[in-house]
Amino acid sequence: QVQLVESGGGLVQAGDSLRLSCAVSGRTFSMYYMGWFRQAPGKEREFVASLSRSGGTTYYADSVKGRFTISRDNARKTVYLQMNSLRPEDTAIYYCAADRFGVGGVRAAEYESWGQGTQVTVSS
Repeated sequence: QVQLVESGGGLVQAGDSLRLSCAVSGRTFSMYYMGWFRQAPGKEREFVASLSRSGGTTYYADSVKGRFTISRDNARKTVYLQMNSLRPEDTAIYYCAADRFGVGGVRAAEYESWGQGTQVTVSS
């Protein structure tokens, strides 16, 4: 398994941008599909975006498509989530996740390793 540490969250206004980072420890980072999920108060954890091992294939939830971009730097062992045009409904704790054996799907159960999360709050 790998260890994941998210950073970059904060309090912003609607329309602003944030970039989340997820630093991954371990020598096999390039062998993991990576994903971002989020959980708002009182709601279930939901899929945001995922990325293939090479970074060549990405998937997004409809709610963030066109506004968020997931990317990875295998040399730095880091995954990013660039979030633009933020909305109050994007407020949540954002979690980074790693999937070693699957294809980085939309279900949280497919991911074996998780970070502790970083809070993103968007005010109107």
